[in-house]
Amino acid sequence: MPNVKMRQIYLDNAATTKLDPTVLEAMLPYLREKYGNPSSMHNMGIEAKNAIDSARRKVAGILNCSEKEIIFTGSGTESDNLAILGYARKNKDKGNHIITTSIEHHAVLDPFHRLEKEGFEVTILDVGKDGLVDINELKKTINDKTILVSIIYANNEIGVVQDIKEISKLCKEKNVIFHTDACQAANYLSIDVEELGIDLITLNGSKIYGPKGVGILYKREGIMLEPIVYGGGQEFGLRSGTENIANIVGFAKALEEVTKHKDKEVKKTTQLRDYLIANLLKIDETILNGHPTKRLPNNANISLLNIEGESLLLLMNEEGIYASTGSACTSDSLEPSHVIVALGLPHEFGHSSIRFSLGKDTTKQDIDYVLEKLPPLVKRLRKVSVLHKTVEEALTQKV
Repeated sequence: MPNVKMRQIYLDNAATTKLDPTVLEAMLPYLREKYGNPSSMHNMGIEAKNAIDSARRKVAGILNCSEKEIIFTGSGTESDNLAILGYARKNKDKGNHIITTSIEHHAVLDPFHRLEKEGFEVTILDVGKDGLVDINELKKTINDKTILVSIIYANNEIGVVQDIKEISKLCKEKNVIFHTDACQAANYLSIDVEELGIDLITLNGSKIYGPKGVGILYKREGIMLEPIVYGGGQEFGLRSGTENIANIVGFAKALEEVTKHKDKEVKKTTQLRDYLIANLLKIDETILNGHPTKRLPNNANISLLNIEGESLLLLMNEEGIYASTGSACTSDSLEPSHVIVALGLPHEFGHSSIRFSLGKDTTKQDIDYVLEKLPPLVKRLRKVSVLHKTVEEALTQKV
């Protein structure tokens, strides 16, 4: 029999995106012939240093900041860690109270827990059922010992977008530094740091059709950080280690490309997302997680009750549909999504949640294929679930 290639529908762009061909083209020279160390004084080293400087200028122009406010790192996680650990440790003489939320990525939550062990007072704010932070609640929580607030711009699991401008305005009024993890936001939302009023912002390459293993931290001039990596003093002394030139060049090119096409992508992706959500909700016992409209254009996170999300993912995988349950960074955990639980929903909702995250290559035909294949799979799993419950009840009565 002929080998028929299975159709593949990639709807896991919140986990990582496909490398853009133009980005790869920009990177290749620095993976082949332009391999000098930017700290070297010869021509190849100077060439590498110039490539970093050019990338930094490009990123700074997009973020509307100065070049010296851009720090290249090895990931979004590292940038979050540098912002949170670096600021808190360097400025602990100013206060020991720091604030975040219950729906942050673990790259933010874990540094907060680390600082709590170091003697910092940590407040983790709850969010509403829609996933939004209550600005008034944040205002009440800030006190004269508060030095840092970190709130995610757009959530990686449920796609809910926070009112970053208002949060930033409040922090400025209270003389508190504000950091946001914007890794999911760069494709679709403003990352103009002057417009947003941000002090520290995290971005990474793998969410913007760039390479994995590169991120940036924007640090407003005048903010002092303590390094978390020590060595040769690269990146203004804040991130030691020989720079990954190809990834840095790739990051800058990827950010340039998504910025150029942002308006078009927002319109197209929002229409596809709304079409997907409207039809998914036609499946019985299905709910949308997070705010219905204040969410990323590419995110549809739903709970299909009375099934296990992992089981559905496996069946979808057999049909060539790739999505995720919970955050990709913790998807091997048996615990329900901490974000879904933080919405005040039962653990069962977390176990049955599926995140579909669209990308620039997603088409209506792709969505129609998902909508054709998904309902029978859900029906099949629910039959198994009902049978399992019946057997359990029979065994219980027998005992």
